[in-house]
Amino acid sequence: MTNEERAAYARKKCREIMTSNVRTAERRTSLKEAALLMLNGDMGAVPVVEDGKIVGIVTDRDIVVRGVADGVGPETMLGDIMTTDLFYDRAGDYVFEAVRLMGERKVRRLPVVEEDGRLAGIIAMADVALQSEDEQAIAETLEEISSGAGFWQNK
Repeated sequence: MTNEERAAYARKKCREIMTSNVRTAERRTSLKEAALLMLNGDMGAVPVVEDGKIVGIVTDRDIVVRGVADGVGPETMLGDIMTTDLFYDRAGDYVFEAVRLMGERKVRRLPVVEEDGRLAGIIAMADVALQSEDEQAIAETLEEISSGAGFWQNK
């Protein structure tokens, strides 16, 4: 990647690379329904929204670790196991800030919100990889994400 290409990439905003047609769930959505959303949508996380604003997130790992491993059934509601300690970027933030936050928090996906707090989309490391030829930056971020326990915390 040339210096010009790096500079142009550094100026990209989250809204330019995020997935905006995100499937969402509600607190009362069951684990089974969320797992089917993930399966059918080929995604690893489902934002939980209330009145358009993100109130939690559930990952495939959450379903296994907080759900199945804890012995809860498939009818358990997401509100009982979702992560509520959220962090996110705004649609107008720069992509490099999202990548830095993913690395700091050791996550592969990051919700993106509008100024009013409404869910705008989600950025995954795959989105970053598709937009960037800077393999070194991606490799470093993925190494940082994979180096320890995830940051998502249960309520």
